[in-house]
Amino acid sequence: MSRNQSLGKWGENIAADYLIRKGYEILFRNWRSPYGELDLIANKGEVISFVEVKTRRGIALGWPEESITPTKQEHLINTSQAFFDENEKYVDCQYQIDVIAILVESQEQRSFQIRHYENAVTGL
Repeated sequence: MSRNQSLGKWGENIAADYLIRKGYEILFRNWRSPYGELDLIANKGEVISFVEVKTRRGIALGWPEESITPTKQEHLINTSQAFFDENEKYVDCQYQIDVIAILVESQEQRSFQIRHYENAVTGL
């Protein structure tokens, strides 16, 4: 596993822990379709959240959330729709696409900033 993949998995674990503390239930991790992957699929109340997690060690390349380009947004929308095509039991649920951005200060010391953007990607 590359250094970036390792950081990404670490960030996904941090994001999952954060969501659980906020009352979400994690339904799936790294759900794949021909359109791409959904990092986390979570449920809170009657709403399914498709969560894209972006983790960075610094802002030299921009803030983590800035990497959600229009192309990435389109992939997230298409992948979310594919999820419903394959999981009919959720088809009547309300849903949204969230972004969790994590800026790491020290991975070893678990020091980081986390921002949760609910319903960040629209167009569903």
